[in-house]
Amino acid sequence: MLTRMSPRLRPFVAGLASFSLVLSTLAHSAVEPAPRTDDGWVKRQASINATVAANAAKSQVVFIGDSITQGWEGEGKAVWAHYYTPRNALNLGIGGDRTQHVLWRLTHGNLDGVHPKAAVVMIGTNNSNGEDNTPGQIVEGVRAIVDLLKARLPGTKILLVAIFPRSENFSVQRGKLAQINAALRRAADGRDVLWVDFGHQFLNDDGTLPRELMPDYLHLSPKGYSIWAEAIEDTLSQILGDARVKPDGASAAPAGSAPLAGEWVFSIPGPDGNPVSFPLILEQNGPILTGKFKRGEDKWLTLENVRVDGNSFSWTVRRDRQNGEMMVYEMSGALENGALTGKAKAKMDGNDVTSNWSAKRK
Repeated sequence: MLTRMSPRLRPFVAGLASFSLVLSTLAHSAVEPAPRTDDGWVKRQASINATVAANAAKSQVVFIGDSITQGWEGEGKAVWAHYYTPRNALNLGIGGDRTQHVLWRLTHGNLDGVHPKAAVVMIGTNNSNGEDNTPGQIVEGVRAIVDLLKARLPGTKILLVAIFPRSENFSVQRGKLAQINAALRRAADGRDVLWVDFGHQFLNDDGTLPRELMPDYLHLSPKGYSIWAEAIEDTLSQILGDARVKPDGASAAPAGSAPLAGEWVFSIPGPDGNPVSFPLILEQNGPILTGKFKRGEDKWLTLENVRVDGNSFSWTVRRDRQNGEMMVYEMSGALENGALTGKAKAKMDGNDVTSNWSAKRK
């Protein structure tokens, strides 16, 4: 029996059909969607999907890539907090990923429910190791990701970022990446796919990579992430229709001020109604706030999606329950009379739970 297809689904189905046809004409690893099986990858994939499920509806930007993208949560976390947390950005980066792994992830939860205005894509450097893939195959792998994004997110602008240079000096691999970038830029149409290339900003005049930007000649330092953020800011702010974020960190809180910084004792009612306390450490430089909760002897929960407006703030925290469920706490509060007070919202066993919390300096 034939059924009529909704007009709203036709572009999406047609796009996926076209994407599948392209993949069927190619036969190499860079375009064949595949998951990884190591525990770290599986947990990171599940964590991303949980974050997407909790924040998809409000996310304006997604970053897609490998360890260099995941590094926004490490060396780049302060820059991320300044530029992208207010925009509810999502980090879809997993260390070690290649184009085939990203292709698999994008159809297995990473894009579920998201409708961002922009997707920042930088992937392919891991495919360039040794003889794993040729430059042409890597170009096809990245273009397959672009085609998939166009099919899944037809209203999203794609910022296709040139693969960064790597290794301290000129090398065969760096030359390989240059060839890939020269061909990849043709994937940009200036309308739905925009090409962004600022790799030269990571190099010295003699072509060497400085350790202050890439300590291991591959992954970025905080200064390196600042270069990335500033390089795409004009284009990104135009797509989002918001004000250009200034690199000097101008906001309600003066640069260098840190009223929230310090060691705190955090208290919240436990399941039996009695207060449960544990350490909270906050670090702040003006509008940039990072922090972590201590749970158990050696486990820390990192604050995510942090926003600061003067003495008010919000963040999310994720933790695993013993039953394997991932809980996401949405927390907000303010600094008043030297203490922190606020509310925490979470879903437990299918029910919405809201609790008051407080924190005093240690």
